[in-house]
Amino acid sequence: MTLLLVALGAAVGAPLRYFTDRAVQARHDSVFPWGTLAVNVVGSLVLGLLLGGAAAGGIPAAVVTAVGVGFCGALTTYSTFGYETVRLAEGGSLLYGSANIVVSLAAGLGAAWLGLAVAGAIWT
Repeated sequence: MTLLLVALGAAVGAPLRYFTDRAVQARHDSVFPWGTLAVNVVGSLVLGLLLGGAAAGGIPAAVVTAVGVGFCGALTTYSTFGYETVRLAEGGSLLYGSANIVVSLAAGLGAAWLGLAVAGAIWT
C-alpha cells in the first residue's frame, strides 16, 4: 500500500514540476532557474505544513506518505538545482550560480519553517 501511495503522489508531482518549471521560466528572460526555485520553495512549504500537521496529529500517516514522500518528492528537485547551479558557474555566471545557492537554501528553509508555523497555528 505504501508503494502505491508514493506512486500516486509522484504521478501528480512530477508532471506538475515539469509544467510549472516551464511556465515560470517562460515568463523570465533570464538564465537564473526561476522555475526550479519556484517548485522547490512550494514543495518545502507544503512539506512543512504537512509534517507540522502530522506532528500535531491532524494529518494521517497515509497522507504524509502520498503527499510528503510521493508528491513533494517528485515536485521538488535537488538534482536539477545542483545541475543548474553548476551550469551557471561553468557558463561564467558565478553571481547567478552563487545567488541560486543562497536564495534556494534560504527560501526553501524559510518556506518549510513557515509551513510548520502555519500548521502549528491550525492544529493547536
